[in-house]
Amino acid sequence: MNKEKIILVIDQMAVAMEKQKAFLTELDNVIGDGDHGINMARGFSEVIKKRDSLAQMDAGDMIKNLGMILVSTVGGASGPLYGTAFMKAGMFLKGKEEVTYPDFLEAFQCAIEGVMARGKAAEGEKTMLDAMLPAKRAMEREWMFSGDGKKSMEAGLTAAREGIEYTKTIIATKGRAAYLGERSIGHQDPGATSFVFLLEAIASQI
Repeated sequence: MNKEKIILVIDQMAVAMEKQKAFLTELDNVIGDGDHGINMARGFSEVIKKRDSLAQMDAGDMIKNLGMILVSTVGGASGPLYGTAFMKAGMFLKGKEEVTYPDFLEAFQCAIEGVMARGKAAEGEKTMLDAMLPAKRAMEREWMFSGDGKKSMEAGLTAAREGIEYTKTIIATKGRAAYLGERSIGHQDPGATSFVFLLEAIASQI
């Protein structure tokens, strides 16, 4: 994936966050602060305002700076978590003009580790990690089996969507949703859901 494709991914992410703003906010109304969709759309709107300057950077700095913009413009827990994810991925990719699929998988792992450290969270706690970690495992399995990036992304998306369904079955133990206890069962995690929309944007250019 060259820099032009990365910019197209960022465009698609911004479109998705604006399109899904109401849906994500509706999900967050039930178990969170009710602002996830609004915050994510606002953050990516700010990213698009800086699109031209991002396009002049190498792939790593482009993604790192995207994360920095999200940290400073997305409210709630999502800004620090998504911002950290992109910044860690960008730091791994520093200096690269093109990103190979193995590069992407390594950067994704860095992003996951950043989210886990920043959120002090693990899989099974009804967070975005319940979509991210299954996606990463599925991607790696398919990549090792076929060496096909497109098939690997499709496997990752399937696993991430299954992860969203899984979040409906478990009790939230992180964030505002944790206050609901067992009443959080039956509701999908907004962060896991927005992650899938972002992953779809990446998949569109692979």
